Amino acid sequence: MRPLGLAGLQARLGVPLLLFPVALGVGYAGQQLLSPASQADEPLLEALLNNPPPETAAETAAAATQQPKAALAVPAAAPALQLSIRVHLGEAPQPELSSDGAWRLVDQRGALLAHGSGGEAIPLSALAAGSRQLWLEPQSQAPLRYQGRSYAGRLALVPSGTGWMVINHLDLEDYLASVVGAEMPSSWSFEALKAQAVAARSYALAHLARPASQHWNLGNTTRWQAYGGLGTSSERSQRAARETAGLILSYKGGIVESLYAANAQISWEAHRELGASMSQEGAQKLAGRGWLFNQILAHYYPGASLARLQGG
Repeated sequence: MRPLGLAGLQARLGVPLLLFPVALGVGYAGQQLLSPASQADEPLLEALLNNPPPETAAETAAAATQQPKAALAVPAAAPALQLSIRVHLGEAPQPELSSDGAWRLVDQRGALLAHGSGGEAIPLSALAAGSRQLWLEPQSQAPLRYQGRSYAGRLALVPSGTGWMVINHLDLEDYLASVVGAEMPSSWSFEALKAQAVAARSYALAHLARPASQHWNLGNTTRWQAYGGLGTSSERSQRAARETAGLILSYKGGIVESLYAANAQISWEAHRELGASMSQEGAQKLAGRGWLFNQILAHYYPGASLARLQGG
């Protein structure tokens, strides 16, 4: 296992971080922080998610008899650490951009190129001649829109060979609330949602420290973590992120890239050579039997412990 060291994350983010407690444990031998190229292929994951294999009778019987592991200790509450993340939403020759409220388009120096009100299309090509990178920013709390989807934060527009890359810059916890809602039905057991929030936060932190590109940390598809903007954020997914704020999975003082998949079979197909991985359906079943989120995480990530990110 090669967890990401704390010093590396501090250097990347430019802020002091503390992890409490430092994780000490055994197991987890196969888990690594992997470059994006080493992740499971997106077509494989999409095919498995769309046509998941049926759970075997043996798996069903095993789930019914599983006893809770010793729960991972939850560190004491601490002031929240404000972090932002950059999510690649897509590329298009002429991105469909708009806003639900007042907006402004600025260049890298902050010079105003255009501004407008909600509901009107933003003619990027007519405004951006010769620009290297632009920012589309809301002038209120109203969300921005790309290809019809709503997003919190602001959008970076980076020229590419095929037009423009659209990258969502937003608060990490807002991002996580949307990931939880995209990765799990918000109607599922709340302890399963909380386990998902912690796993998703650990995965995101790994890619904050090891970004996929100089412009973005990770993508928005199942090759990374599913992210649908505000459309996949709900009151329950927001609460799951809020009640686990700052909690990540740690091993020997490092951050674990916590892999997970829809069910045990998909987890095995996609991650069998990469280390520990959580079954989301399995987490839901365990939560339905009364397991707490830190017992679910102990079950799927043996040897890890919970740590809390905190500014130092």
